[in-house]
Amino acid sequence: MAFEATKKEWGELYTFFRLLADGKVCAGKPDGTGDTEVVLPVAMIQREEHDGTRRYVVEKDEIHIVGDQLDKRVPREDFATVADLVLQALRESRGNDVSSPDGVEEFLDEVAIFDLEAKTDDRTDFSVAFYRVDAPLTGFCVRSRLGSMTPLLDGGRAANFKFEQTGIKFSAPTVNKINAFGAPDGVTDRLLMIERLGGVLKYSDVADKVFRSNLSLIDLHMGRLLGEMVRLMWLDDITKVSELTEEVKKLNPLKIKDELITKHGYYECKVKELLLALAQGLRPAKIYNGTDSAIAGFLFVTGTGEVLCYQRAFRQIFADFLFCNTRLERGSTEKDKYGFLEKENGVYYFKLNLKIGLLKR
Repeated sequence: MAFEATKKEWGELYTFFRLLADGKVCAGKPDGTGDTEVVLPVAMIQREEHDGTRRYVVEKDEIHIVGDQLDKRVPREDFATVADLVLQALRESRGNDVSSPDGVEEFLDEVAIFDLEAKTDDRTDFSVAFYRVDAPLTGFCVRSRLGSMTPLLDGGRAANFKFEQTGIKFSAPTVNKINAFGAPDGVTDRLLMIERLGGVLKYSDVADKVFRSNLSLIDLHMGRLLGEMVRLMWLDDITKVSELTEEVKKLNPLKIKDELITKHGYYECKVKELLLALAQGLRPAKIYNGTDSAIAGFLFVTGTGEVLCYQRAFRQIFADFLFCNTRLERGSTEKDKYGFLEKENGVYYFKLNLKIGLLKR
């Protein structure tokens, strides 16, 4: 009997099966295509289940599965067949839920997979040993354009930035009128209305003290830089991180010297450092100290089903890929509590929210 799972769950399984079937993976390039000159041999994949750890060792014609009270071999071509079936189902489905293709459920039982999403505490999806079975494991997260992708940063209200309302003192009825203007998610309408009425929104601070400290670890002025990028997204309808960074360079909100901007690439450098930190575990509400996490890279699935490898070992390529393939997204104003004038200690503030995701195509 067929069962349903989300595209995200199927995407993780597809990636897992594809690596075992191929026994290799191409390194990705900054533009999101594969580098055929850099191919990494996959020797073993370690995956967590609810009842323990599974090790899938890639042999010439078989996959040797080893776990607690488990030791069996399955032909590699079977993994290739199932990977193709899952890929076809993902590409043909228009909804987020996808029914299991014929024969897949029986195959999952055979290879001892009961949890479609691996059970890990370190937020990796699975770990890969390249070249040799006894090589150090590299922890990966799967990001797939075949379905919805988990954002790099989806911090909720902890990822809000505060802008102080200055320029003119609004009365309480005027504030109520502004906050009622436009649809609930009409943030741009309210920003423009404040401007029309003579108000000025001046960057103040990162709303959450933990996120403020985390950003300060990358750069003491990171909050102001990101606040300006979020404001530009709403006012100018620019979402790509690379394009927003280019606009910020022109505005130069940090008032730094031209030489630092042009010769040293200051703004690009700081944004890339943030994206790498987010990819490897930085979260707004959790204290970050710069230590590498178990997440060492992404296995990125393109719209055609090709799996590409981005990892900490190829740091600059990983950073460039994130810079070219991320965008700012608009989260729910109700859920994340932003987009309205709110009074704190006699001063009105307008909050904007930072959410960063990977481009879908």
